[in-house]
Amino acid sequence: MTTLVVARIRREWPLAASLATTVLFFALGERWLADLGDLAWFGLMLGWLFAAILVSAFAVVRHAEALAEQIHEPLGTLVLTLSMSGMEMMMITGVMYAGSGESSLARDTMLAIVMLVLNGLVGACLLLGGLRYREQTYNIYGANAFLAVILPMAVLGLILPSVTVTTPGPTLSPLQAGFLIVMSVGLYSVFLAIQTLRHRDYFVSPEAIDATEAHGGEIHSARYHGLLLLAYVLPIVLLAKKIAVPVDYGISVLGAPAPLGGLLVAILILSPESLAAVRAALANRLQRSINLALGTALSSISLTIPAVLIIGFITGRTIILGLEPTTAILLALTLVISIVTFALERTNVLLGAVHVLLFLAYLMLIFAD
Repeated sequence: MTTLVVARIRREWPLAASLATTVLFFALGERWLADLGDLAWFGLMLGWLFAAILVSAFAVVRHAEALAEQIHEPLGTLVLTLSMSGMEMMMITGVMYAGSGESSLARDTMLAIVMLVLNGLVGACLLLGGLRYREQTYNIYGANAFLAVILPMAVLGLILPSVTVTTPGPTLSPLQAGFLIVMSVGLYSVFLAIQTLRHRDYFVSPEAIDATEAHGGEIHSARYHGLLLLAYVLPIVLLAKKIAVPVDYGISVLGAPAPLGGLLVAILILSPESLAAVRAALANRLQRSINLALGTALSSISLTIPAVLIIGFITGRTIILGLEPTTAILLALTLVISIVTFALERTNVLLGAVHVLLFLAYLMLIFAD
């Protein structure tokens, strides 16, 4: 019994590390972050906070996965994607309140997540899975259901604000923002009803294997994993405002590209789930990879847009959602290629290579727009 307790404590070492970091930065962070002029000190502060949030994010996904395995697909994947979306909204909110470039952070983060997921993650899963198995199959009805909601929400939320004329710049009027909030929540609610009730079979592969084998980790009670999940979320929320200081310094003082802040937040949020999706593809469980990838993109757009717009209403801040022409074209191209990719029931390395190259194009445009 004692050995089991010690093993569990050792497994949860990231909680002690992230909580210790939180305590230190709340006690001394104001002094530590007051002067970031020394590049070595700037790198130390940014790296320390990044690592603390990242290990917490990995632990959140680990416990969310354990919960997911207990309730099976498609509810299991829904737990994971909602956990990621919750972390995304908390990170964006924290950085928005602490940074000076807050009005466009949500847009940059959502674009980064869409590019990371629909190009980087989907491309990596299809490429690696294709190299190992030549071809892989999945449930085409589920992928099309995801895309049916992702496409209109991406266009209405990230492209349309750049061409509306009721307000200056890539923003929305209060009426337009209110409509987008209602539409986002309404469409996502309908999708959840389809995913969890009416057409659950769309999101389950016929070749699904035993969930306990796929998890690869020790599974305890739902209460155990739920409490630890919440415990790991706490440092992420508290440290989000702290990491905003070096991120904002790097963009405003060191001249880093503004979209880099959104990419950093997206990497923090998506790294653990991306590894889970890639592992699933390598285990020939492409359906789970697609559920994770497309589910993350959908929940990010459908839940983050109304969340940041509501924050804008409450705080009186102007929220920039519309993309620049170059990134808008890249987003439109990504959506078109996704339609082509998921129009076929079998995937191969060619489709994966196309998505990976589109992701590299996005990275290039961050630094050379």
